[in-house]
Amino acid sequence: MSMVRGNRWLGWGVLGLGFAFLYLPILLLMVYSFNASKLATVWSGFSTRWYGELFNNRQILDALWISLEVAFWTATAATVLGTMAAMVMTRFRQFPGKTVFGALITAPLVMPEVILGFSLMTLLVSMGGIPGFPSRGVVTIWIAHVTFTLSFVTVVVSSRLQELDRSLEEAAMDLGAGRLKVFFQITLPIIAPALVAGWLLAFTLSLDDVVIASFVAGPNSTTLPMKVFASVRMGIKPEINALATLMVLAVSVAAVIGWYITARGEKRRQRDLQMALQDKG
Repeated sequence: MSMVRGNRWLGWGVLGLGFAFLYLPILLLMVYSFNASKLATVWSGFSTRWYGELFNNRQILDALWISLEVAFWTATAATVLGTMAAMVMTRFRQFPGKTVFGALITAPLVMPEVILGFSLMTLLVSMGGIPGFPSRGVVTIWIAHVTFTLSFVTVVVSSRLQELDRSLEEAAMDLGAGRLKVFFQITLPIIAPALVAGWLLAFTLSLDDVVIASFVAGPNSTTLPMKVFASVRMGIKPEINALATLMVLAVSVAAVIGWYITARGEKRRQRDLQMALQDKG
């Protein structure tokens, strides 16, 4: 009994150290965002001054807006394209080039971001001479982010589609429903939690990226991570702590919303499945 109790305390201790290692720096960052001192790591009293300074910093606000705009459209495009790729990979058992197609879809998952960013920069520069092709800026950042977030969305949606009971779709088609109607009324509601999770994942990855954006950005398209990285290299400013605190809160709220939608969708799926089994019985 004492050995079991000792192992339990040891497990809780290791778990506590792990959580402290992960979240204590974030907690300290949030605390120091209310520091009155100009030195970001020296506490001299409570103050909300740096939040005011943050909202008066035009460069940071412009970079934040660019990042949010790029992240929103990246997540939207990646979710649409990733869902289409996942449907192809899960619904078509065999087709010419499926192995190559799957390898191309998943390649950004294992490819270093430096290599991906450099290759995209080379491609965009070589295509810059084409009439009508956008110059390096917000649009090229969006193209690059869609390229590497698409893979993550495809993996998330594919896992959900593989768990989908095809008999539900077959029953709907037996009752006369067309493929589009089956997709929008049967398939889409079931995979909706995966779509939300994929969208949030793509949004977060795009908002967090600094490596790829640094390769493909133009002179007037500095994203927030690029701005923060440049500021930190010259010394940590108190406004960065305030900005990071707001970003942590925003991401936390988005994560809670995503978890709620996913849990609600799973609960509804289990309830519908139980009702279907009862009717069948």
